[in-house]
Amino acid sequence: MFVHETTTGWKRGLWRAAALGAGILFLAGAAAYGQADLRVEADQSAVVFKLADKPLAKYQYVENPAKPYLAELYSPGGVNVLRDSPVDHKHHHGLMFAVAVDGVDFWAEGDKYGLQKHREGEEPRVIERDGRSWVVGTQKIDWVAPPNDKLLLQETRTMVVGRVADSKATLVGGQLVLETPPGKDSATLTGSPYFGLGMRFVQSMDKGGSFLNADGKTGVKGTNEARSAWCAYSASADGKPVTVAMFDLPQNPRHPATWFTMDEGFAYMAATLNLSKEPLKIQSGNPLVLRYAVAVWDGKVEKAQIDQLYQRVVKLAERKPE
Repeated sequence: MFVHETTTGWKRGLWRAAALGAGILFLAGAAAYGQADLRVEADQSAVVFKLADKPLAKYQYVENPAKPYLAELYSPGGVNVLRDSPVDHKHHHGLMFAVAVDGVDFWAEGDKYGLQKHREGEEPRVIERDGRSWVVGTQKIDWVAPPNDKLLLQETRTMVVGRVADSKATLVGGQLVLETPPGKDSATLTGSPYFGLGMRFVQSMDKGGSFLNADGKTGVKGTNEARSAWCAYSASADGKPVTVAMFDLPQNPRHPATWFTMDEGFAYMAATLNLSKEPLKIQSGNPLVLRYAVAVWDGKVEKAQIDQLYQRVVKLAERKPE
């Protein structure tokens, strides 16, 4: 049994195991916790996922102020690695996805920028597969342009949250299905080198950290603008070492992702579609399906352990709907 509090703005049933695009969304390897251990607490703007009363993640499903995003993500030891709307860049929100659509910037925020509006979502729920449990859910988002909320793009966003016991990691999986609205023939995605799935770390992780990618390249010099299946960042979060890895799944267009990494001023990491150099057009009737996952461990994790979890996620993503 999981706890569900007020859910204004949500409807029952849409949060589900997703069978969109290339098959079922993948977190069939979550730890074998019972329904009593997983909890979902929602209010009028956010959903908190908990395991045995300890937070796993917090998802801001109502735009705040201009987009939904993952506001908090916790290691198995209870360390949050995400920072929301810091004073230096108020538009940086934890783990967020944003690009430019038909020349309208959805990354920045303000009256002249695009808005990702929560349209509808349904009650998150805990599901069982292979004797294991995880939380899964889906949200509908409208990408609209100022000044009259012109609809440029529609998104179906599905998330899975769980704890992978034998890898000692918290894992969030995400599938984004982007398509043109009825009556619109196409939408063109562009953007700056960092537009895509971006992650802003807590302030204590801004200094002294290290980047590593799937090809063994290290530091900003080795990982920024490099193409790789995954990229990881290890640093100290309030005195506790953690490692965060972002996975780009093989089904994605332009896989492996082109990465943006930086550690001067503050640390940042983003998986991109290289839109600053190669615009991408979405045609009517042919949605763009993107799949990513983010894992967080306590301690500094070696490349072999990250590789192992990545390969596991890839295999699970290849499973067909049941």
